[in-house]
Amino acid sequence: MRVAVVWDTALLGYDFGPQHPMAPLRLEMTGRLAGELGLVELEQVDLVGAEPADDALLGLVHTPEYVAAVRRAGETLAPDPAHGLGTEDNPVFPHMHEAAARVVGASVAQGLAVWRGEADHAVNLAGGMHHAMADHASGFCLYNDAAVAIRALLAQGVRRVAYVDVDAHHGDGVERAFWDDPRVLTCSIHESGLTLFPGTGHPGDNGGPAARGHAVNVALPSGTGDAKWLRAVESVVPPLLRAFRPQVVVSQHGCDSHGLDPLTNLAVSVDAQRRAMDTVHDLAHEVADGRWLALGGGGYAVARVVPRVWTHLIGVAAHAPVSAGTEVPLSWREYGERLFGFPMPTTMSDGPLPRVRPWSEGYDPGDDVDRAILAARTAAFEWHDLDPLYD
Repeated sequence: MRVAVVWDTALLGYDFGPQHPMAPLRLEMTGRLAGELGLVELEQVDLVGAEPADDALLGLVHTPEYVAAVRRAGETLAPDPAHGLGTEDNPVFPHMHEAAARVVGASVAQGLAVWRGEADHAVNLAGGMHHAMADHASGFCLYNDAAVAIRALLAQGVRRVAYVDVDAHHGDGVERAFWDDPRVLTCSIHESGLTLFPGTGHPGDNGGPAARGHAVNVALPSGTGDAKWLRAVESVVPPLLRAFRPQVVVSQHGCDSHGLDPLTNLAVSVDAQRRAMDTVHDLAHEVADGRWLALGGGGYAVARVVPRVWTHLIGVAAHAPVSAGTEVPLSWREYGERLFGFPMPTTMSDGPLPRVRPWSEGYDPGDDVDRAILAARTAAFEWHDLDPLYD
């Protein structure tokens, strides 16, 4: 098998400045860790570069006026609040159009490589910019690489694409792009919009008139931890993907659901996120002949969390999973400690996972997470001839 992993130092140019939570260091630290664990040297792994998407490709999702605004802001460094540029979330920076277009180009190129059979799986950790809208930036996201990649796949004749988003924030931009398109199933498992940006992704938001049940939202309460988070993922995503039978699976693995993340309120370990990767990977093989494009996304515990989670993602995609007990290389830890000034984790694990209670064992009406799961299943499952209450 062949696995394409996007790595290009030019991607580090997506940089909102030293005080911004989305630090390019998270990519650098991940690349170092994956390299020291030997993942990038595996025979089946191809490191691939990233070329910027042109305006026609960006135009599959974004308006010409917005693309021009991003280009202009990167040249003049003048804020453009009407397009969400120059805000606290999305400061302007030099060459921002080229930096954001490069992320899109990488996701599109590797999505099409998977569809054409040139790679079995592909990983773009710089991708997953799921908040960007057609005509404005939002939530650290300038261009929506996931949505453009899906549109490019549809343009090449793909009839069904499943998008799975486990970022702590609702994948609103991708959902919006395909709200009324029955060819795309979007599943977002996120912290409730009642407590977290962007304030959307409620269970009853289930798609437009032509695509009822094709937008799926599991809105979890603050504080949700491993066992219940995994119960949510495993009670919703597998039955829907098995019913929908996508030809390509695109997933977004923002790791800001971790308990150490400074911007969110969930408590999901590295190990639980790794299990969710395994679930998506196995489903891609089961329902889509293995065609899987995995993207990064959020994640702001730059030193202790993001590199471990995304290194696990590379290992899963390469069919060379890193065992939980693997020691983090001493040289990587020492580099991180010099850089950040605090101790780095010593293993690739946060500890053993608790037992995850499957949905088949019954619904608990007194449990907040079970109510969120049932609300999502109720809004979507009947549209796919599935029973919301029973497996």
